Amino acid sequence: MTKHVLLNNVQHANLKVREGYGEEFGNNVNCVMTFPTEFADIQREYPILFSKNPETGEYQSYALLGLAKGENLFLKDGGWRADYIPAIAARGPFLIGFHESEKDGELVKEPMVHVDLDDARVNEQEGRPVFLPQGSNTPYLDHMAKILNAIHDGISVSQAMFQKFEELELIEQVTINVEVSADESFSLTDFYTISHERLAALRGEALEQLHASGFLQGAYWVMGSTGNLQKLIAMKQAQSEQ
Repeated sequence: MTKHVLLNNVQHANLKVREGYGEEFGNNVNCVMTFPTEFADIQREYPILFSKNPETGEYQSYALLGLAKGENLFLKDGGWRADYIPAIAARGPFLIGFHESEKDGELVKEPMVHVDLDDARVNEQEGRPVFLPQGSNTPYLDHMAKILNAIHDGISVSQAMFQKFEELELIEQVTINVEVSADESFSLTDFYTISHERLAALRGEALEQLHASGFLQGAYWVMGSTGNLQKLIAMKQAQSEQ
């Protein structure tokens, strides 16, 4: 269950958030949504793959966290074993909601910070306080707001990026077969990535368009990130040996 409400310093004056990561917080997933605005950090730690919504046909990028369903190899003892945590995971129980207000006689939707009161981390007894005694934001909440703003910006950038990738026919479906040991292997299907061949074949105006849009570097980050599969295999092998 979830209970998303608009965060405010009156009703939630004493709100606290327990920090950490684990199954009880919904982090036991083998991939999380990621955005072009964080690809530079994501590609150092995780493979970046695309998934296609079968109903809408829209693409979304994901950071691969594990090889099996419901497996996050980066979780250990309530922590996250990586120098960079994907924004979707780092935001904790907070999320972006939209509030309608009138500006110049027109209704506009403004992004606002919401919180899931049913999240296991949210309470009034222990953890990081959300508001200071006088009602202003704590540095913790300001940090969460920055993460949420990055997600909000990342959504629109992601839409533009995939539009350009599709226009240039750079996306191809991929099946990744991973052998952890003689007795354990995995096949990752229904994913997409950037075609090395098609990207390398771009010339002239098409290449200039991709560079001018700012997505050429993103395409290279996606392709380069696949090297992190070896990291996941090593983490899986170490887990199996314990």
